[in-house]
Amino acid sequence: MDHKSVDPLLFIIFGATGDLSRRKLLPALCRIAQQAVLEQFVILGIGRSDKMNDQGFRAIVRGLVAAQHDDGSTAATRWCDCCVHYSNMGDSEERDFRQLSIEIESLEQRHGLPGNRVFYLALPPQSFTTTIEGIGTSGLNRSRGWTRLVVEKPFGTDLASARQLDARIHEFFDESQVFRIDHYLGKETVQNLLILRFANPVFEHVWNRDRVDNVQITVAEELGVERRTAYYDQIGALRDMVQNHLTQILTFIAMEVPVAFESGAIHDEKVKVLRSVTPLNPDHVVFGQYTAGRRDGQTVPGYTEEQGVASNSKSETAVALKLEVANWRWHGVPFYLRTGKRLARRVGKIVINFRCAPVSVFAPFGSPCSVRNNVLELTIQPDESFDLHFEVKEPGQPVTLKTEKLGFHYAQAFHPIPDAYETLLLDIMLGDQTLFVRSDWMEWSWRLYDSLLKTPLQVHPYPAGTWGPPEFDRLVERGGHHWFPL
Repeated sequence: MDHKSVDPLLFIIFGATGDLSRRKLLPALCRIAQQAVLEQFVILGIGRSDKMNDQGFRAIVRGLVAAQHDDGSTAATRWCDCCVHYSNMGDSEERDFRQLSIEIESLEQRHGLPGNRVFYLALPPQSFTTTIEGIGTSGLNRSRGWTRLVVEKPFGTDLASARQLDARIHEFFDESQVFRIDHYLGKETVQNLLILRFANPVFEHVWNRDRVDNVQITVAEELGVERRTAYYDQIGALRDMVQNHLTQILTFIAMEVPVAFESGAIHDEKVKVLRSVTPLNPDHVVFGQYTAGRRDGQTVPGYTEEQGVASNSKSETAVALKLEVANWRWHGVPFYLRTGKRLARRVGKIVINFRCAPVSVFAPFGSPCSVRNNVLELTIQPDESFDLHFEVKEPGQPVTLKTEKLGFHYAQAFHPIPDAYETLLLDIMLGDQTLFVRSDWMEWSWRLYDSLLKTPLQVHPYPAGTWGPPEFDRLVERGGHHWFPL
């Protein structure tokens, strides 16, 4: 991507001293600033602390720069001292937004900016609506240049709330201005699914119900809910991970070839996938909740033993489900999705299990197939890579088959790999919405899962450090399958 093609802009972060900003946004913006040498790339951090000022906020950013680079006199550090600012918003009332408008105009004049603005809501979801209203009613949603709004997930908590949030956004912003961010879409393996399929006929020709037996998407986390108990106990794994991250991956895997490699055409095909998914059968959905277990030789608490979680909480910390895409390409192919907290290890994988040959010549006639099916294993995290599993003959006699694999690892071929947020923030600056969530995708995704939110499901216990409750295994075994070993 050509960093120099980024227009001069003011990047405004609401919640600038919060956890998301410190861990993800500011480090990514510092890397962009250093790579692009953007003298006219200005950050305005906004918060409610009256103890913070320009100097204090710059000290935070300089510390993040120093953590990434040994040389304290880097161009990014000099940029920080010139182009990083902070504003206290008080109670975020109407007068505060009017004052912010004046401050923004002043900063743009001081730095010679043309009025290009990014408003990033690194805020709790309950603050989205009031902040969007404040931006809109103060006139900050329009400028001499372009204006873009970035909204972090969750985009609502069910279909009704998602529609309400979307309606409020569209009161002040056109859809072309809105960037609903899902950081999984910034991961190289997820992005490269389109290249893998549509630039390599060897894969696209077998990417269908005739050759694919089943598809598995797993995003597992080793950690528990940590400091997110208040949020997580109200949300659960279905809302937190499945409705967005895993379903985004599903639509990339299952989509048809877009008419062009551009944002609108790609989004159109992703929405078509969601519209083709058959209504979810509650019998094909399993909820789990972790109990006490062992990790790194130490006992870790169960979910209901975590600080801030009610002892009788029924919130799910893990979900496994089976989906079916009822179109010409995928009819009859099950898609298994699985995610959870306190699972055996942190890993994200897409597994395409291809069908075995109808008859094996390597086993006596009439006996079960002795040849393992080919597998395409796409690792999303922690080591972004592709592995193709195939059969070879071991040397010697008698004939013995062995599964080997061909692998491609991003870090070996392209080092270093950009962080997902770095990729997505650059796309926001460039106005490329391809890797973001369009309004209709969001609605169709909530439509898919909304009925589950209203259906009480049993929550099955599983010990921390395992791959979930036994019911996860039974879900795939009922279809004659098993989870790919991770």
